[in-house]
Amino acid sequence: MDVLVAALTVFALAVFVGFEIITKIPPTLHTPLMSGSNAISGITLIGALLSAGSEHSALATYLGLAAVIFATINVVGGFMVTHRMLGMFRRRD
Repeated sequence: MDVLVAALTVFALAVFVGFEIITKIPPTLHTPLMSGSNAISGITLIGALLSAGSEHSALATYLGLAAVIFATINVVGGFMVTHRMLGMFRRRD
């Protein structure tokens, strides 16, 4: 039970810190930072795959699956935003 409380505490703090960091970034820096965060999200995706594939418990598998889904959405969305940003700098014919 102590491990669950510690894990939930770390999760809650991570959500709070992540929200505070993202809201403090000015819009002019947000798009270029998305391309850099894709690498971090890729690492998160690998960790989520490892967590989903480990057979510790059903809860760990389901949480790993949710992490895989959310990390995949984050990676794809980041690449879409980066692609759109780079399209703004292309020469129009």
